[in-house]
Amino acid sequence: MSLKEYADFANENKTCFLSTVEGDQPRVRAMGMWYADEKGFYFQAQSVKALIKQLQKNPKVEAYFCTKDFSKAMRVTGKVKFVEDLKMRAKCIEERPFVKNFGITEPSNPLLAVFHLYTGEAFFWTFGDSMKEDQIPRVKF
Repeated sequence: MSLKEYADFANENKTCFLSTVEGDQPRVRAMGMWYADEKGFYFQAQSVKALIKQLQKNPKVEAYFCTKDFSKAMRVTGKVKFVEDLKMRAKCIEERPFVKNFGITEPSNPLLAVFHLYTGEAFFWTFGDSMKEDQIPRVKF
């Protein structure tokens, strides 16, 4: 399978659960992914959130996407990096206009945190895979 198939699944099921680590304590929250492509998975948050401070200390994450009926899921494990490119950040503001409600109208606003899950591995899971998770093929990116 190609990363495109995983990106397509994420784009069809944008609400995910994203886990980080704070010290030795796992933290998980629901997130609305911005978009995915063959380069990875993109997210946006406000820089004042604990999430961002956790990612600055430890860029390792896991994201869990699933269909509304939970019949198929995708787990993505990897590392994130922050996006500083002003064109990408402007695109985020344009495509996610609700960020303007937080006073973010310019791509240089330090309150805007855009991050990219750029490297790692992903795999699909269904109920039929319950007893053979270690045998499920993974795609590295």
